[in-house]
Amino acid sequence: MLRTIALFGGLLLGAAAQAGTVTVQVKGSNGAPIADAVVTVSSARAPSGPIRFPWPNEVRQQNISFQPHVLIAPVGASVTFPNMDNVRHHVYSFSKPKKFELKLYGHEETRAVVFDKPGVVAIGCNIHDQMSGFVVVVDTPYAAKTDASGKAMIANVPDGAATLKVWSPAIRAPGNQTAEAITVSNAVSKVVTAP
Repeated sequence: MLRTIALFGGLLLGAAAQAGTVTVQVKGSNGAPIADAVVTVSSARAPSGPIRFPWPNEVRQQNISFQPHVLIAPVGASVTFPNMDNVRHHVYSFSKPKKFELKLYGHEETRAVVFDKPGVVAIGCNIHDQMSGFVVVVDTPYAAKTDASGKAMIANVPDGAATLKVWSPAIRAPGNQTAEAITVSNAVSKVVTAP
């Protein structure tokens, strides 16, 4: 609420740098919401400096699954892979943005990988074929995942021209991604239907 009041106050005073909120609803072609879709907004007016998100750069191995199933990580982040299971895991990726292999390690052991290029990195376990997940490495501070209702909200996006991208394995398009030009001004709401 304080952020909203501060934003409104800045608009009344005619502040030079204005920002808006981008809200996106992601649906499948059947109209059902798509959870865990990654929504990003790229703006030429983004602040410089390291990108930080409020969630940890961590993908746990727990209950023979990767948690979270989809992690958004900033370029240059060191992502940890702690093993919380009572079995050993062997985490790997053959994805172009980051190929790596974390050989067998056990309960309460942790390994880390630095993700130095943007892109989608599919991860798996060499021992447990049913384990799959994604690290989506982004070069914008404006990123969020959709919730169970398919909604994501990104606040404080600079006003002006921007590019909205939505990625999900459920999107049947090149790179599992859609992209469109948008203009940010106060509040922008979009519905993206996966092809």
